[in-house]
Amino acid sequence: MKKIDFYFDISSPYSFLAHTQLRKFEKETGEKINYMPIFLGGLHRLADIQAPGLNPHKGKYLIKDLKLFADKYKVSYQFNRYFPIKSINIMRGSLVAEQNNYFNNYIDKLFVAAWVDSLNLNDEKIFEKFLKNMNINYADFSQKLSDPKIKDDLKHRTEAAFKKGVFGAPTFIVNGKMFWGQDRLEFVFKEAKK
Repeated sequence: MKKIDFYFDISSPYSFLAHTQLRKFEKETGEKINYMPIFLGGLHRLADIQAPGLNPHKGKYLIKDLKLFADKYKVSYQFNRYFPIKSINIMRGSLVAEQNNYFNNYIDKLFVAAWVDSLNLNDEKIFEKFLKNMNINYADFSQKLSDPKIKDDLKHRTEAAFKKGVFGAPTFIVNGKMFWGQDRLEFVFKEAKK
């Protein structure tokens, strides 16, 4: 089976929906998805595009569309009341989590916090409490978020994704082919099985 690279940002509700289906795929096949954290705000700046959810006309449609797919996938979901989610520290945190061997747990719990529990992850106190509930030392974690190496790493990963043609999240690259949007998962899985 071909490896699936999954470019995502926690701030993207469509990335959340894709994540639910990718975890299901991993359980069914035993294959591991290659999670590729990026900073969506930075990616949009590089691509010179506005996030669909920030456009009032698209935003209304987007909320209905997300509900349709959540129902189709039979997953719990609610649009985050505090959207847009400012994800720079969340996504830097994913790199800290990666270095400290709790990446999967961090990603799983943050997707749920954002798109099931509708937590205000923009509020530093709520984010701190969330991390403490995961038994993460907030002072240590916060210090690592400020590390220039972590900041540069996320920036470089985002730039590298853009150079591969990635312009939004979720994006999947499998077998050298790019697929954008969680509604393309059928084609992603088919390509992976070739």
